[in-house]
Amino acid sequence: MSYEKVLNQIKHKEGKRKKFEKNNSPKERDYGKAKKECRRCGRTGRGVISKYELNYCRQCFREIADKIGFKQLK
Repeated sequence: MSYEKVLNQIKHKEGKRKKFEKNNSPKERDYGKAKKECRRCGRTGRGVISKYELNYCRQCFREIADKIGFKQLK
């Protein structure tokens, strides 16, 4: 279960929310794959294509590849 879902479930339980945020909040990162972000949808983490400085996630790239000039050769 993701961090946001759990936080939403316990938002009315103040003591549990504070303890959960203290122990489970994600770290602020300076570099790495968690820092890369899709410039179309904002998705982070795995699947962000940074080659040729595209900076699109793979799902957005599939949708707009034809518009930006890529051709599928197979």
